[in-house]
Amino acid sequence: MAMAAMTRLDPQSRAAARGWSDLSIRNLFILPTLAFLIVFNIFPLIYSLGYSFTDFRASTNAPANFIGLKNYRDLLGDEFIWNNFVVTAKYVLVSVAGQVLVGFGIALLLNRAFPFKGLVTTLLLLPMMMSMAVVGLFWKLLYDPSWGIINYIFRLGDFAWLSNRDAALYAVAITDIWMWSPFVMLLSLAGLSAVPKHLYEAAAIDRAGKWYTFRRITLPLVAPILLIAIIFRTMEAFKTFDLAYIMSSQDTTELISIKLYKMAFQEWQTGKSSALAYIVLIMVLAITNIYVKYLNRVKER
Repeated sequence: MAMAAMTRLDPQSRAAARGWSDLSIRNLFILPTLAFLIVFNIFPLIYSLGYSFTDFRASTNAPANFIGLKNYRDLLGDEFIWNNFVVTAKYVLVSVAGQVLVGFGIALLLNRAFPFKGLVTTLLLLPMMMSMAVVGLFWKLLYDPSWGIINYIFRLGDFAWLSNRDAALYAVAITDIWMWSPFVMLLSLAGLSAVPKHLYEAAAIDRAGKWYTFRRITLPLVAPILLIAIIFRTMEAFKTFDLAYIMSSQDTTELISIKLYKMAFQEWQTGKSSALAYIVLIMVLAITNIYVKYLNRVKER
């Protein structure tokens, strides 16, 4: 009889009948997640922070000697490291600006009813679902001066995009724009679909022009979601490694992530590379914080 009565109870009541409280059930799901984060995220973060204050090299058996802030001072005083940051900043600006313009522009075109809209939207999302290594190799072939289709379309002859010091970085940025513009498009399309239709109807009654409607209605209401897209893409662009490493070996395309990789796994400067990783982390957090503050201001308007 008792077992039959318990089977008629809902799961929460059965748990309570067995002596499990809501707090116990919650902890049952939270504790494994916390353990996973501590082991695979927090512990390596603290461990690498300790190495950043040492002269440790993973290629030797020598013990790690504490040297204080020497790694940080050396890195911040290295003009070559600052050149990598300049290259990265230029790449982030071109890449993110291009993604916002292309993605938001496509979202404006898709924000209307037309046949096969769902199919077209799905096809446009395909680039961001591909592997970055595959995309890098694919576009490397497109840029090839001998048989690449880009030079053929624009009649550029044997212009070597990825071997040219001035064009290589922009070639990689164009590839990133092609791959991640659909992400901005998807978020922008969600924001555009949430704009109340009666605002456009009121603007049409007042005979407002398209530019005025876009500037006064569409852009202010979509701006918060657009800023969220910019935050995510800025963080990811700052960490870009695959595309630049696969597509070009020019020093003008050596992003800070590539420099970090070379320092850690080719030069085996483990301590100094850990310090560089934390400098990059601090910069990304600072940029993100600026974006978030501006996002809060936009939401308050």
